[in-house]
Amino acid sequence: MSLTKSDRRQRIRFRIRKSISGTAANPRLSVFRSNKEIYAQLIDDVNGVTILAASSREKEIGKGTNVEVAAAVGKLVAEKALKAGIETITFDRGGYLYHGRIKSLAEGARAAGLKF
Repeated sequence: MSLTKSDRRQRIRFRIRKSISGTAANPRLSVFRSNKEIYAQLIDDVNGVTILAASSREKEIGKGTNVEVAAAVGKLVAEKALKAGIETITFDRGGYLYHGRIKSLAEGARAAGLKF
């Protein structure tokens, strides 16, 4: 039985989500990566609410390579979080390897002041 790429990611994602949960004080930074875009959102799992979101589709994000754009999204989500009074988060890589665009987004968020 061989899994498709998306089935494999889904399995990894569920395994990660068993141990990671976000609260209002320490939300979960969830990342979704499509072929073209990258999306990040801060989620309060206790109340089931998305606190804020940022993506590569926003006007503030300029052009560049995929890795540069991901870093800019990380920086943008961190700026929005700090403005909302959130300093610490839990990072949820969403079943993707911590590499490339995912790593770049995380480092961009850290550089802008988020702690995780």
